[in-house]
Amino acid sequence: MATGKWNPQESSSQLATVQDGNVKGWDLRTPNKSVWSISQAHTQIARDVDYNRNRQYFVGTCGDDGACRFWDVRHPDRAVVTQWHHSHWVWSLRYNTCHDQLVVSASSDARVVLASVASVSSEPVEITEDGLLVSYDSHEESVYCVEWSPVDPWCFASLSYDGRLLINRVPKSHKYRILGI
Repeated sequence: MATGKWNPQESSSQLATVQDGNVKGWDLRTPNKSVWSISQAHTQIARDVDYNRNRQYFVGTCGDDGACRFWDVRHPDRAVVTQWHHSHWVWSLRYNTCHDQLVVSASSDARVVLASVASVSSEPVEITEDGLLVSYDSHEESVYCVEWSPVDPWCFASLSYDGRLLINRVPKSHKYRILGI
């Protein structure tokens, strides 16, 4: 298995794992079989999974096919939304924990992408279209990790192969649109 993520809505009893191109959900109360499975979530290796903590049953995945996909695990036969904002492997994807229409992803193309997935978010906002909001290209090498700040919902960090840690913010124009200001 490449990675795993606890389901924040299920009080530490459920988690998702990524292996090759597949993503599976597990319930520790029935550990011998998966409770949901997305076969071939990506055409190549899947690299990461993240739960939308504001909308039950929704996860995001990314992989070596360069795609970020968003799934309703009750209907795992096809992604609800697929976005292609990277030109190489996508290593990390994270939902914003407060404003789940915002997602950041990190890739071997040395970019971090801030995208909107408003169509599958929990809160109605003026941003009604899914898509690229900002592409951050300050890294010089592959970016392997991206994380939202646990205390500031408008701030995120990314870490690249050469050890550079960069802190970025959601642009004020997008922030104010989400807040309705």
